[in-house]
Amino acid sequence: MLYFRASSAYLFCVSFDQIQKTVAIYCFSVIVTYNTNQHANHSMSNDWHSNAPIYRQLKERIVTMLLDGTLQTGDTLPSVRQIAADFQLNPITVSRAYQELVDEGLVETKRGLGMFVLEGARDKLLDSERNRFLNQEWPAVVDRMNQLGLNATELLKAIKKGKV
Repeated sequence: MLYFRASSAYLFCVSFDQIQKTVAIYCFSVIVTYNTNQHANHSMSNDWHSNAPIYRQLKERIVTMLLDGTLQTGDTLPSVRQIAADFQLNPITVSRAYQELVDEGLVETKRGLGMFVLEGARDKLLDSERNRFLNQEWPAVVDRMNQLGLNATELLKAIKKGKV
């Protein structure tokens, strides 16, 4: 069992995997905090773009961590207060992002313990992202292919050659 201090909070880690994940989340937090401080004179830092609400952007960052395997079943999400402090966000903004994750059945709240990634969360996300890609993004790709006169055979050849 290891304890280490990270940005005004003591983190408790049981295994090396847990330490790696905690360090990855902390490093991500430090980078965002640094960039936010570095661009303090601007109305919006490069990390938070203005075309989507911040709670959605935060939620998408967590979803990305779930999809790429940084967060796995049973992992604990950082507390609302920790994320709010690290990213210099309003705690209500963080709570709203977390609540959407709960509503989608990706994480659960264990009173007094925190938020935990549910079993099957990654699979659920993969299914929804695949459906979104096929229904929303793929038709635009097909349209563009038709405009350029490309066919599936040419694309497969390009993939095999490593050009795509």
